[in-house]
Amino acid sequence: MSKSIVTDYSEICFFCGRQAEGEHHLIFGTAGRELSEKDGLKVPVCNNCHNMGEPLKRVHDNPMAEKLSKMLGQAIYEAKIGTREQFRKRYGKSYL
Repeated sequence: MSKSIVTDYSEICFFCGRQAEGEHHLIFGTAGRELSEKDGLKVPVCNNCHNMGEPLKRVHDNPMAEKLSKMLGQAIYEAKIGTREQFRKRYGKSYL
């Protein structure tokens, strides 16, 4: 498993600050999750914030949070890995 290139705080939920219980891949979907894993585009999360809390309070059931997740993933990619065009080729589209 690759390390996150987004944060050094692997035990703290990126969204609420509680104890992290898993990880959220910033670019997700069929191929996106695997590429996010390889690129380190993921953040630690608690189960409530990820997919088990109240609807709209969890990232996977909140359209705005999902969009912001993908935008952050692309911004980090462009800051630390490659260009926008390289991101587009790798992930199939631009979120910015």
